[in-house]
Order: sequence, then C-alpha cells, then structure tokens
Amino acid sequence: MNKTIISVSLLFLSFGLLLTACSSSEPDLEAARSLITEEGIMRHVEALAHDSTMGRAPGSIGEQMTVDYIIREFEEIGLVGGMPDGSFVQRVPAVGQQTAPGSVMRIHNGSRTLHSFNSFTDMMAWPAAGQREVNIRDAELVYVGYGIIAPEEDWDDYKGMDMSGKILVFKNSDPSTHPDRFAGNTRLYYGRWSYKYEIAEELGALGAIIIHTLPTAGYGWNVVSGSWSRERFALADEMQEESDTELNAWIQYYAAERIFREAGLDIDALLDEAESPDFHPVVLDGVKLDIDLTATYSELEFQNVIGVLPGSDRRLRDEYVVFSAHHDHLGVGMAVDGDSVFNGAMDNASGTSGMIEMARAFASVQPHLRRSLMFAAVGAEESGLLGSRYLAFNSPVPVGKISANINIDMINGFGQTRDVVIVGKGRTSMDQIMIEEAEKLGRYVVPDQDPGQGFYYRSDHFSFARVGIPALYPNPGVDYIHDENFHQDVVIPHLRHIYHTVHDTIENVITFKGAEDDMRLLFNVAYRIANANEMQSWVPGDEFEAARMRALQQAGR
Repeated sequence: MNKTIISVSLLFLSFGLLLTACSSSEPDLEAARSLITEEGIMRHVEALAHDSTMGRAPGSIGEQMTVDYIIREFEEIGLVGGMPDGSFVQRVPAVGQQTAPGSVMRIHNGSRTLHSFNSFTDMMAWPAAGQREVNIRDAELVYVGYGIIAPEEDWDDYKGMDMSGKILVFKNSDPSTHPDRFAGNTRLYYGRWSYKYEIAEELGALGAIIIHTLPTAGYGWNVVSGSWSRERFALADEMQEESDTELNAWIQYYAAERIFREAGLDIDALLDEAESPDFHPVVLDGVKLDIDLTATYSELEFQNVIGVLPGSDRRLRDEYVVFSAHHDHLGVGMAVDGDSVFNGAMDNASGTSGMIEMARAFASVQPHLRRSLMFAAVGAEESGLLGSRYLAFNSPVPVGKISANINIDMINGFGQTRDVVIVGKGRTSMDQIMIEEAEKLGRYVVPDQDPGQGFYYRSDHFSFARVGIPALYPNPGVDYIHDENFHQDVVIPHLRHIYHTVHDTIENVITFKGAEDDMRLLFNVAYRIANANEMQSWVPGDEFEAARMRALQQAGR
C-alpha cells in the first residue's frame, strides 16, 4: 500500500472518529432552547399576519406568499423537503363552494308564511354537497335532539325512525349530564357540528339544521356568520355532486324558538329532553320549510409545506415525530370599521411561528436526534382541517412509522404562566413526559379548562389521531404569574373579541414571553419523544387505539 492511500485512509479514519465523538458528546440543550425567543416568534408573526398576505386564505395569492415565506425559513434553518421528490410542497386538490348571499328560509303552514329568516343575520345555509341549485319545498322538520347514534354508549336518538326526505333539527354538542356516558362534560366528536352533518347524510335526510346557542357552540353567532359566509372548501375527492342531502344550516336560537312555537312545542323543554337516552324524535307538525340556494364552484389547490430534519440513529431515523401548525386564516371579508382583512395573528400565525422557531432550535442539535422530525405547516384548517386530513391520509411516510404528532395552534400571546394545558390530557403516553419536563422548570400541567367545547376535535392533531398517530395538543396555561385573575378578567374577553374577526392583529398581541416559555418546554418534551427507545402510544382503550394497531401492522411492526 503506498503512502498516499495510507494517508487518505488515516484521514477518513480520523474524520469518522471525529463524527463519532461529536455524536456521542452531550448536546447543549440549553443553548438550543435559548434559540427560541419572543423576538423570533414576533418577527414571523409580523410577516405572516401582515395586511399584504390578505388573511392567508386557501388558494389565494396570500397563501402563496405565506408558503414562500415558510419555505425560505425552512431552507435557512437547514430542513430538507419532506415530499418523496425532495420538494417542500404537498399540493392538495380541492373544490371551493361559494353560496350566493341573500337566501331566505321560509317557514309556512301551507296557506301562509309564518316566518322568514334571512341569511347572515338569522341563519346560515349552503348546499350540503356539490349542488349548484337547491330548491326545497314543503320539507318536513324533525327535531332529533343531539342526533347521535353511539352503540358503545347505548344511545340512539332516532329510535328506528326513517329520516329520508326530512330536515333534521339538532341540538348542538353532546350529552353532558351523564358521568358514565360521553366522558361526562367532555365534548366528543359526537358533539361537533361536522358529525351532525355527516350523520344526516348517512341517514339519507334532506337536510340538517343546527340550533346555535353560545353555551352549546362555545362561540358567538358572529363566528358562524363570519365563517360560513365565505367560500367553503372540500377535498376534491370528497365533494359529491349527487347526494340525497341537499341542505346544511345553522339557525339562531330565537329563530328556532319561533319555529317550535308554531308547531306547539316548547323548545327549552325539548332541549332538556335531549339529555335522556329515552329521547324520541319529534316531528314539528304544522310547519314546513322552503328555501332556495345557488352556489358556484371552483377548482383549486391548497398547499401544505413539509420540511424534515433527518434523524441520526440508523435504526430509528426512518421513524418520525411530526409537528403541525396551520398557516391559513379567513382571508378578506366584510369590512368592520374600515378593516376587511382577517389577519389571524394569533390564529394561527403564532403557532406557525412557534413551529419555525422550534425547528431552528432542533437543527442546532440535529446530530443528537435519533428519529427524524417533520415540520408540517398545513393549509385549510379553518375550512375543516382539510390540509392536515389530506396529509394524514396521503402521508409521505407510513403513518405506522410516525411516533407522535405535536400540534401547535394559537400560542400564548398574553404573558407567562405557571401552568400549561394539555387538551385531551390522559389519552397518550406523552402526557407523563410533559408533566415531568414541566416540573423540572417549576411548572405544572393541567387538563383542558373547558372540556365541553371539544377542542380535541377542533384542530389539526385530530386528523393525525384519526389515522392512529398519538397526538399531543398543548395549549397556553391559565395561571398567570402577574395576576391570578388575569385569565378570567382579560384573556377570555380578549379572545372572544378577536377570534375569527378582523381584530386578530399583531397590535392585539400583548406579549409572546409566555409563548417563549411554552415553546422551550415543548422543545424538551419533543426531544425526549424523538430519542425514546419506543414509539409513543395511546392509553389502552382510547378511541384511536384500534387505528394505531392497524397502522403499526401495515408498517410491519
């Protein structure tokens, strides 16, 4: 062997030993955490929630500007494209539905009109599927309580009644007075508006109307009217043109009360009766419904941005921890005090910004990560979790090789807290990790403070949970360091004022210092999850455990 070959061999040997030494040395996690700063988060929020991005509506120029910004940040950090072709963008084919304004719901007894309810102010209605015109005449209304069929809870609100051709009227939410049913006062998927529309279609009903109240919805009518008056989106392969179900709608409580009164019924008594498993459907005799709807449709694409930080362990680097945060918001709508841009600074420029800074911190310790990390900025969350649903069912890696999902949606913009919330606390193995890491920082973990609102089914982690991936959904705490009454007196009213309105702007963020604390805690949690010997799991008996078992089996585990 000549001297040149020996020298080169020694050089590679030395380099290999150097890499081994670097990978085996202890990572500087404190230095990595310190890269997550209030200033860094604020910088991204200012860019993403700027008027120039026009509310980041799906399929808009504003979405493209947002996607371009996130890709630039991912590339600067050192992430690689997470799609099979090495790109950062997963294109999501979709259909947009825009219902013409001005529709009127007419309630009559055949010979005369009893009430007329206008869209936006009294009710919101749209075609249930892909119908371009809906012309409903003399439709029968049936109150179905919560409208739930849940064999595991020994619950059936329909009692075998044929619902085909009828308009079903629902009480929102799910039963909350039975501690041994429906998880007590914790809202399950049965309590979501989406379930009501899905079950109506499954039963062949002509339509579905949900009665809105603040307690059962958890948000005011302005959220309903503001959200559903915009273009509605669906995944292209889920939008049917033909369906027995033609109408989906919300109606204000006072309007529903008038309809029930015309049928000789006490709406409050019937809302109470829905709490009983013995409830039977009630036909609203003596009243019929007419409505005409016109909708236009467009084909478009949403975009998910997928970046990956490869793991370093030969055995575990083909397993993943997936971070998710939705980058979209509501676009441009009706002007309020001269402002028509729904900037979405808190919802969810903040979460997307927190995720970007999390990626930056992890990139600094990349040689010490056993599993790979996937950072997914998903689109069309506000349209029904469409981007995350498409990603979960069209994952670039087998879902059975994804250890966990960590979802970041609306981080703390109000101040530092002693606690941190886990929405859905008690469902996954990650909870204990979160509890232990919080204690190390002198903090503590609490469950969702308003379980009746069903937040576990209202953000992108739900899409991952549905395919079996254990999902962690942390939320800001409620025990503010500077004022024990701050959450009740300031945060809740402030969020009600800005949520899904033009007021969700950077000017209405108080401070991201609490978000800095939370993201640093989450960094510690995610580092442990990425480096654990085993993948994360659901608590035995959880509703998503069966899907997890199927996913693991398909992945050969």
